[in-house]
Amino acid sequence: MDDEYAKLIRRMNPPRVVIDNDSCKDATIIQVDSVNKHGILLHVVQVLTDLDLVITKAYISSDGGWFMNVFNVIDRSGNKFRDKGVINHIQQTLESDDVSTPSLRGTVGLMSSKEHTSIELTGTERPGLLSEVCAVLTDLHCNVVNAEIWTHNARAAAVVHVTDDSTGCAIEDPKRLATIKARLCSVLKGNNDMRSPKMTLSPPGVTHRERRLHQIMFADRDYVKVDRVQGRAEEKSSRPQVTAVDCSEKDYTVISMRSKDRPKLLFDIICTLTDMQYVVFHGVVHARQMEAYQEYYIRHVDGLPISSEAERERVVQCLEAAIERRASECLELELCAEDRIGLLSDITRIFRENSLSIKRATISSKDGKARDTFYVTDVTGNSVDDMTIDSVRREIGQSLLQVIPNSGSPAKAEEAKTNSCIFGSFFRGKSSQNFKMIKSCSGCPYPLKTM
Repeated sequence: MDDEYAKLIRRMNPPRVVIDNDSCKDATIIQVDSVNKHGILLHVVQVLTDLDLVITKAYISSDGGWFMNVFNVIDRSGNKFRDKGVINHIQQTLESDDVSTPSLRGTVGLMSSKEHTSIELTGTERPGLLSEVCAVLTDLHCNVVNAEIWTHNARAAAVVHVTDDSTGCAIEDPKRLATIKARLCSVLKGNNDMRSPKMTLSPPGVTHRERRLHQIMFADRDYVKVDRVQGRAEEKSSRPQVTAVDCSEKDYTVISMRSKDRPKLLFDIICTLTDMQYVVFHGVVHARQMEAYQEYYIRHVDGLPISSEAERERVVQCLEAAIERRASECLELELCAEDRIGLLSDITRIFRENSLSIKRATISSKDGKARDTFYVTDVTGNSVDDMTIDSVRREIGQSLLQVIPNSGSPAKAEEAKTNSCIFGSFFRGKSSQNFKMIKSCSGCPYPLKTM
């Protein structure tokens, strides 16, 4: 009955999306008003992120039964977006009755199970691991259609779509799948690893691939810190700063984060909070000078704030991991070539033979073309020297493998002059006064509604 009542309320108050290119000189403003529902914030952020849009500011409020969000959004070139097709897609998707409707990019299980077999892998990170996995798949007559690989805290995870190289269809024979699993688990097993490697078939249905990778690495406890005997020591200044403090006046936990800005940062944070069963009631996101500031007032889905020091520490660790999984000081290499059976195995073998370590990769093929992106370091985790890159490019083909220019190391942002919360005294005084205070301080062109 509760579910039917929620549907009735949603029909009486359908979602409303306003996209404004006039109110702000340097960003498109997207305002989303809707009946509140757990997961709706992630849904909105996911839709925008999958369109390669960058959220530079966000103002979140979902107290009570209503969800209100205002986003400042630009494209990857730093401009407003005016494409009518993109605008219509955003409005149609966000105003849909199905909050779980995924966008069409970066998904697992989007194609029929008859078209590919989706495999999930977890294990210990080490140089050459992806090369070994690709070699096994090639030896077992599996063609990699597309894949996403992440590494973090000495752990590796991947979601891989494969087909039979002779038929081009999904692999369904149980005996053959068992053989693939045994071989891959053997490759994934690391020395002195207390956690067993895993190879599983993806669950049925449509699952966002990057969200699934967050879930896999969270389940693998990659947020637990490890001591590296060798490798590049990370500067403390480059690490994200995450705090969790009590807001006793209104029974919230206040999460504050400061880190280098990068694409999809907001998605990674909201994805993690949602999957950990926390609800964001209020929030502010602001990116400037290559640095991002985020602050959220949260409670667990049971309505309670964080209640113990152990829980607080776990939330901080998990949010740090969410920021770090995709953050990278690696060299970005892009391969564009005619697709063929064994191409990925050959490319990753060349990387391994030249002492390159793949920290993250996105593999895709379409219409006979392979377009793969690799983020690499040397085997110690340091930057790759120019001579090595020249050697790799000569072996693969100068025109096939391109070095993507780095946007540059972010200039060190000006130190914050205060450690106080972005919201300050948000919950002190009457709510209408506080909403006016946010509007005037943040520059948000839309007045936020009071409950």
